[in-house]
Amino acid sequence: MFKREVTNRVGGIEEGSRRGRRLPLSCRVFFCSDQHVEGEGRLLDLSTSGCRMASDEPLQVGMVLKLSLFLPDHTWTMMIDQALVRWVNGDRTGLEFTSIRIAQRERLRAMIMK
Repeated sequence: MFKREVTNRVGGIEEGSRRGRRLPLSCRVFFCSDQHVEGEGRLLDLSTSGCRMASDEPLQVGMVLKLSLFLPDHTWTMMIDQALVRWVNGDRTGLEFTSIRIAQRERLRAMIMK
């Protein structure tokens, strides 16, 4: 599982270049796009502006995804309305949250700051 060997970058952004506080965690994430891409992955870390995940689904830099994060802080999922694929390195993908509802952003901020 999780064995792709593709590397993509956009604007020099790649794994490890994200700033801000990151919360390492491992939980399930479902994603889909308007181009009928659907998949499941494992969240590796989370910040207020994005996340890193591992998945077997082939994703490409520039794709826009909707996410459902199964975080350990609540029984219901966190919905991210829009996340941009910023980089892909093998089975790892860096996502930037570009549209998230205020209540979800506050939940995320509280979880990161705990």
